[in-house]
Amino acid sequence: MRIRLSRRRRVFLAVLLLAYIGFCMIGGCADQLILFPSTHPIQAVSATRRIIQVRGADLEIWVAQSPGAAHSEPQAIVVSFIGNADRGEYAAYDAETWGQLPIELWRVNYPGYGGSAGPARLASIGPAALAAFDAAAAHADGRPVFVEGTSLGTTAALHVSSQRQVAGMLLRTPVPLRQVILGSFGWWNLWLLAGPVALGVPAELDSLKNAAATKAPAVFLLIETDEVVPVRYQQRVAEAFAGPSRQVLGGGGHNSPLSAATRRQLGAELSWLWQQAGLTPPAHVAEP
Repeated sequence: MRIRLSRRRRVFLAVLLLAYIGFCMIGGCADQLILFPSTHPIQAVSATRRIIQVRGADLEIWVAQSPGAAHSEPQAIVVSFIGNADRGEYAAYDAETWGQLPIELWRVNYPGYGGSAGPARLASIGPAALAAFDAAAAHADGRPVFVEGTSLGTTAALHVSSQRQVAGMLLRTPVPLRQVILGSFGWWNLWLLAGPVALGVPAELDSLKNAAATKAPAVFLLIETDEVVPVRYQQRVAEAFAGPSRQVLGGGGHNSPLSAATRRQLGAELSWLWQQAGLTPPAHVAEP
């Protein structure tokens, strides 16, 4: 009798665990615990709003130009994918990173962020990223199209680079989502929560797999003291990357501004990336 009860308990616990995992995956547990969307109005400075359609829904993109494009036509397009709690309305600040390199930057609000139709879902990031890149490539009319991403945005950028021909990439604090969830957040809940959340990350956002499938040149900005994405995880993405790459090491936290020295080094590496796309940097490239 005791053996039967013990078996019944094990079966019951196994069924309960499977039901829990299924609930987390189907119920959007990963979406709710990973994504932090916002939709409140933000005054965009020196950026214009553009709307494209993705599966019949509005996808909001904010367009700005770098300082280098102030007096000349942009020679390239940069499609920028935001971090988790960021917004596309800050496109002008992002464009400043490219300094005197004349680019037009398209900063994407994922579904559920800003004015993009929701809801916010991890599964919607990949299709939205591809649609934004395709729209930018059509607008570019033969000009090179770069992609960049910060933190969560690097998963979108790497998904695009594994599916499309991109001119180059800027990846800031690249994050392998599943590995970070399991390695950094699993121990305190015995992986009962981290496991299902990691399983809820769509396969198309697997940064290690997508990095290995990318041949485009890239600049990696790795933050050594990042408290959200420890640098060892950032380095795993950089090490998996199949294309030619350069690395810039920075200090500070996940959202800290870059030091002047880091900005200078990043500017030099972006000039290298520019040349990799067959473009000639301006004679005097200023610090971004």
